[in-house]
Amino acid sequence: MIILAFLPVVGFAQKYELSGKVIDKTMDYPLEYASISAKSMEDGAIVNGGVTNRKGEFSIMLEKGTYNLEIEYISFEVREINNFTITEDTDLGIIQLGAKADSLDEVTVVAETTQVEVRLDKKIYNVGKDLTTSGGTVSDALGNVPSVTVDIDGAISLRGNSNVRILINGKPSSIAGFGDQDVFQQLPANAIESVEVITSPSARYDAEGTAGIINIILKREKTLGFNGSIRGTLGDPKNSGAFADLNLRTDNFNVFTSLGFTDRVSPGNSFSDVRYTGNSNFDRIIENREFDRTGQNFNLNAGVEYFIDDMSSITASFFTRLGDDRDVSTNINRRFDDGVENSTTERIEEELEEDERYQYALNYEKRFDKDNRDHKLTADLQYSNSDETKTAIINENQTIPVDSLVAFQDNLETEFEEGFLIQADYVLPIGDAQFEAGFRGDYEDQTQGFLVQRRNLETGELVTDEFVSSDFNFTQNVTAVYTQFGDKMGKFSYLLGLRYENTQLKGNTIPLVPENFDRSFDFDKNFDGLFPTVNLVYELGEDENVTLGYNRRINRPRSWYLNPFPSQSSRINVFQGNPDLNPSFANAFDLGYLKRWEKLTLTSSAYFQRESDAFERVERDTGRLTEEDGIPIIENIPINLSTEERYGAEVGVLYNPVKWLRTNLSFNYFKFKTEGSFEGISYGATNESYFGRFSSNIILPGKIQWQTNAFYRGPRQNAQTETDPIASVDLGFSKDFLKEENLTVSLNIRDLFNSRKRDQFTVTENFTSTTSSQWRVRQITATVVYRFNQQKKDQRRGGDEDYDEGEF
Repeated sequence: MIILAFLPVVGFAQKYELSGKVIDKTMDYPLEYASISAKSMEDGAIVNGGVTNRKGEFSIMLEKGTYNLEIEYISFEVREINNFTITEDTDLGIIQLGAKADSLDEVTVVAETTQVEVRLDKKIYNVGKDLTTSGGTVSDALGNVPSVTVDIDGAISLRGNSNVRILINGKPSSIAGFGDQDVFQQLPANAIESVEVITSPSARYDAEGTAGIINIILKREKTLGFNGSIRGTLGDPKNSGAFADLNLRTDNFNVFTSLGFTDRVSPGNSFSDVRYTGNSNFDRIIENREFDRTGQNFNLNAGVEYFIDDMSSITASFFTRLGDDRDVSTNINRRFDDGVENSTTERIEEELEEDERYQYALNYEKRFDKDNRDHKLTADLQYSNSDETKTAIINENQTIPVDSLVAFQDNLETEFEEGFLIQADYVLPIGDAQFEAGFRGDYEDQTQGFLVQRRNLETGELVTDEFVSSDFNFTQNVTAVYTQFGDKMGKFSYLLGLRYENTQLKGNTIPLVPENFDRSFDFDKNFDGLFPTVNLVYELGEDENVTLGYNRRINRPRSWYLNPFPSQSSRINVFQGNPDLNPSFANAFDLGYLKRWEKLTLTSSAYFQRESDAFERVERDTGRLTEEDGIPIIENIPINLSTEERYGAEVGVLYNPVKWLRTNLSFNYFKFKTEGSFEGISYGATNESYFGRFSSNIILPGKIQWQTNAFYRGPRQNAQTETDPIASVDLGFSKDFLKEENLTVSLNIRDLFNSRKRDQFTVTENFTSTTSSQWRVRQITATVVYRFNQQKKDQRRGGDEDYDEGEF
């Protein structure tokens, strides 16, 4: 019996437990899914290993002996413990990992103004530390991102191309207004975690957007315990707001919420001088407009993530934005005949807008391998809707030579949109390679109503305009499947993908009096397309690489480009959609170079794009005159031109010579050439322009941070219009208080010299015009932030990649 009792000891070596906890050295919070490996002293083979749980804890069993231990976590330095001998159960205690300065697949550059991650198919900008956008909007934050420009009207462009696809957390969303960019001038900038600029999208992304994709990642904290921040802003012109970011993380749940309320006033102005050479009762009209825009907005982003087990979780989230805006525009219109002022009118337009947007989302994630967190399946369901009502009263009175009513107009515009999205993605690592496949269905319906009533000057009664009032129903259905494969062979990496998309565009126009029109404006279009993508990278050295990207893209016309009965900005300037407009397709190439030194990082790229059936907005004289005073009505309409070729180059330099000074410089040059004609008129043109940014962050005595952002955009020109250059400067100051630096007070000035104006000169067959517009005047904003149970620095470094797409 004694011999039998000792048989297990003789036959099997005794094993001991090796345990410990892995945390972020800087942030002092646990790192989930960090890997621990015990390697043989003889051949370096892994004897045993494991990964940490949500608390950062690990436990593995080892036989008595000596090993080399490695503790690893993505984007962090590897911790090595060599010649470690275990003879009993051992607790290594707390193991601290520091952030890695460089990586072959991911280059991270940390600065106080921004954090930049350069990846195979995108650049990721952490805008959370930008002092000049504190208390600002999403548009303000995007305006400081390299390669991105936001013009004075809020229109967003990427490398000078306005056809950019904007996603929220990697998906189309009602937050982005189903393509309407106005919403970004209402959402607070502090809701953003990071911005991904994707100029060479992989097959996983939508093929929409010939310029590329801007993916906005909203905040979603994951730190253990209850923590958050409270923020308040106050500005002039009025820019007040209150915001809260709250998070509760337990072993089984993660509850997160961001909510905010803003009350803003955005005054602006414009000027135009139009000289007529054709059909007109006047030879010159001068307009001076003053805009007084006010808006109150509430937004809420909340959700809960339930950890089913260590390998799977399900997340439910909800977003809403409620807007109540009032815009008053005053337009002084002076008319001249033979150089003599003939009459003057004052036009006052008051528009009230109520906007409600909702989004409900459900996400499931399943990981299949504890040792490889990239092997996973994700599935998403999302429903979005928005309900918008605009009422506008337009009252125009003549003041010279006599006081009299010229026109009175009552407009009612309604718009309801809803969208369903279903998506599934599967990622399978195969050694150093990775295979991926997925499906996405994106289905949108939109209903627009437009009712215009004008006052009959003889009877005083309101009469419905039968030629403008209408209903428009629009449907866009996009069904897509994709697959892609990537691998790394020595210094060479590649990611090859193919995406198939089927697009259905349907429109049903219901004029108030159909008998007034001799044609139907209805359409039902169906398009199939294959969209290949190629992304290549070759590492010239540890801190140097060259990338090459190719992708095919599509530009689908949105509803306002197709609706033949649009709203009117004035009686004499009308935008009209074109139901005959078809999607355009583009082939794009991108060649990039990256080099990093100890204190300097250089990123650069050259790009070329050729687009067929490209969109172009043209102005033309309709041949009609206003009934009240015989002024020519000018129409702006989108058309398909034959081709557009666009090429350019950009360079970015991050230079941090000393600890108290960090600088960021970017420059982008582009040129495009269009060819095509419409109604016998050639609209071919060659246009070149450029824009540059400079940002610096200086730490002054007393640990006061001083940030300066300067922007310059060169002149532009298309077939009809020349645009003058624009320059502006933003300043920001910030100071931390309290022992743990939990209180931050900042002050920023947007457009310091009040110079952000757009000046244009347009020439057509029947008129020339000179215009100047300033969407928003200089603004000063003060912000106070208090954080509790969290550090000031970014806590989502490296490992939390909930919205990572297309990586390998």
